[in-house]
Amino acid sequence: MIGRVRSAHRPARLGSVLARALLLGAAAGALALAWTGPVAAQSSGPAFGSSLATPKLQAGKEMLVTADELQYDYQNERVSAVGHVQIYNDGAVLEAERVTYDRRTNLMYGEGNVRLKTKSGDVIYAERLELSQDFKQGFVDSLRLEGADRTHFAAARADRRDGDVLVLRSGVYTACEPCKEDPKKPVAWQVKAARIIHKEGERMVYYENATVEMFGFPVAWFPYFSHPDPTVTRKSGFLMPQFRQTTKIGTAIEMPYFWAIAPDYDLTLTPTMTSKQGLLMQAEWRQRLINGAYTIRAAGIHQEDLSVFVRTDGVSYTPGYREDRGLIESHGEFWLNERWSWGWDAMLLSDRTFLQDYDLNKNDVFGQKETRSQLFLTGQGDRSYFDVRSVYYMGLSESDRQKQLPIVHPVLDYNYTFAPPVFGGELGFNVNLTSLSRTDADFDNINGSSVDCSSLSTDVNRNNCLMRGSPGIYNRLTADLHWKKTLIEPTTGQVLTPFMKVRGDTAWRDATDRAYVAEYISTDNEVVNRGMPAVGVEYRWPFLGVQSWGTQTLEPVAQLVVRPSETQIGKLPNEDAQSLVFDDTNLFAIDKYSGYDRVEGGGRVNAGLRYTAQFNGAGTVNALFGQSYHLFGVNSFAVGDMANTGLDSGLETTKSDYVAGVSYQADKTYAVSSHYRFDDDDFSVRRLEVQASANYERITLGGLYGRYAPQPLLGYTAWREAVVGSTGIKVTDRWSVTAAVRYDIVNDKIDTTNYGIRYLDDCVGLSVNYITDYTESGNAENVHKIMFKIDLRTLGEGGFSTSLGSTTQ
Repeated sequence: MIGRVRSAHRPARLGSVLARALLLGAAAGALALAWTGPVAAQSSGPAFGSSLATPKLQAGKEMLVTADELQYDYQNERVSAVGHVQIYNDGAVLEAERVTYDRRTNLMYGEGNVRLKTKSGDVIYAERLELSQDFKQGFVDSLRLEGADRTHFAAARADRRDGDVLVLRSGVYTACEPCKEDPKKPVAWQVKAARIIHKEGERMVYYENATVEMFGFPVAWFPYFSHPDPTVTRKSGFLMPQFRQTTKIGTAIEMPYFWAIAPDYDLTLTPTMTSKQGLLMQAEWRQRLINGAYTIRAAGIHQEDLSVFVRTDGVSYTPGYREDRGLIESHGEFWLNERWSWGWDAMLLSDRTFLQDYDLNKNDVFGQKETRSQLFLTGQGDRSYFDVRSVYYMGLSESDRQKQLPIVHPVLDYNYTFAPPVFGGELGFNVNLTSLSRTDADFDNINGSSVDCSSLSTDVNRNNCLMRGSPGIYNRLTADLHWKKTLIEPTTGQVLTPFMKVRGDTAWRDATDRAYVAEYISTDNEVVNRGMPAVGVEYRWPFLGVQSWGTQTLEPVAQLVVRPSETQIGKLPNEDAQSLVFDDTNLFAIDKYSGYDRVEGGGRVNAGLRYTAQFNGAGTVNALFGQSYHLFGVNSFAVGDMANTGLDSGLETTKSDYVAGVSYQADKTYAVSSHYRFDDDDFSVRRLEVQASANYERITLGGLYGRYAPQPLLGYTAWREAVVGSTGIKVTDRWSVTAAVRYDIVNDKIDTTNYGIRYLDDCVGLSVNYITDYTESGNAENVHKIMFKIDLRTLGEGGFSTSLGSTTQ
């Protein structure tokens, strides 16, 4: 017996004829419910339309049929379940007003409010469902199919052909849920077609005479298009086209084709037809292996119109003035084990502006300033970190000179902190190895000089130019051992933190021997050694006060560092320690330099007063005010190197400038922070930054104001002052707008803007951004760009961008 058949209201009398009828009814139920068609190997779930796929009897599965009554037509050999019919089999449920099995025609059909919920979760609604016994032919009237992946199909009629082809006539498809309050309200998007054809074997959905509607309005018409069925995660086929427009390439149309060659590797071919420059071809290969993945991308074009790369002077050219342009790019990362990984990034370009001219870097709005090709090895332990990499930089600005950019042979960093305390404190060490080379020196103007600070100029000197990069070969090995311990006096709460640091450097450099180089660094080919021991103590004594409104803490802090003078200044290039901003965040740093090429020397006291107030239900205020004092030895910040690092920093005098910081965190909504540097002589503001943010339920506000005094020895000859504002407004649960503006106060102009509007729900995403950038791009072109993007769930994403008003200067 295949299963049981029961009447929900009236038990049937069993006899030989009735037993045969029950058998027919059981067979009918089994055929109606065992709908689990074949699924492609790469599917993450049942194929769309599997509810109408060829069924198979589930041998040994118990079946239950309930109905108001069973009717038997012995003359016509029919058996029917009538009234509130429910048939259960192996997790599937069929409901209808009537289910009939006709033995003569081998047809089974359900009638009246037919609802079929498959084991996979798909739900089919119909007024009438009819299938042949072998289920290779059939039709459904007034079909509605709700997929388990929240996709929806509807049709006036559905026909099944050849066992794996479903044809929906006057069909509709969408991945959007209908509005619960108003189901008749148009969904965000849907596709209406004269015919929708689903081929299960191919796992593709085809549309004929199709119209795409957005919010009930037709926006596009296609005589024919197709896409993988909603359950497919990877499928060969054309992706959504991309459109863009610029003055250099004209109108461009991308038609990507994705080729899913195997589960672990694929290829994307992207022909791009441009109206001015011809055909640009791109190809990207991706492969995932057991322990990692890698990609390879290539692009190339034979340009047809070179006149757009001629500057406005009619004589000079941009780097794009060449017939053949292209790139080869690769990225990869592989895990050796759970702690170690290695990989690479590689980029080879025909010229510096190819990426920007053809908008081939989708993740960068304004354009990269450089590319980085590297090979790396990284390890992460519980108390240690290791990283080594070799890097080759390529500049993407027209002002870049490739010979001035460094080649990093390797740079290695390793740090380790010992697990058990040593002498009751924390002991650790750092190691850094840097090896690099550069063909020509890299210079910048200072003091407002009009001198040509290029490697070919004979007017280069320390009064006119800074050296940002030294020519020749430079190798340095640095290691330091550091220890500290925190002691708390239990009665008064005074905190004492003694510390020790010992650092050693061994360097070899071979600077190119040219007349102007010796003015900045020694050109002798020699090994240079440098050592820097340091001992000190930090003292803090917090005073706590409790009031009815909250608590406040006043904490004087003093730090004494004893060490010898820095040596070898000017004998070592400064490649990694040029960024020095003295403020409240590094007042108590033992070494305030940002890298290893410089090391702070000389005795110093850093002192400050820290204040904290916590208001009951009203947030927290933190403030710090302090100053640094040079005690003895050579003040490192008063001795300029090839980049004048330390000069004009506020630390170059015996008594430094004052620094302060004040922040207020009201709650999760409001926050304000500020940083100041005041002149030691007249208390005038030398550096000021104020940042504020507010995050409401639907509105986010942000602002930044900065004002910076001239630093002529570092190349900044005038005051710099600007304000940046940004906002994001969630108009509704689905609509939001954003805006960001930067205003240059000194030059009285807006130099950067970004305006955007976005719609996002569970089935569609739309965004439009307008971007401008009037700051120096390095490629003699102001950026004016409109970017539009649309993402339809299950169909894919597309969009276009256009550049407006840019000119080659």
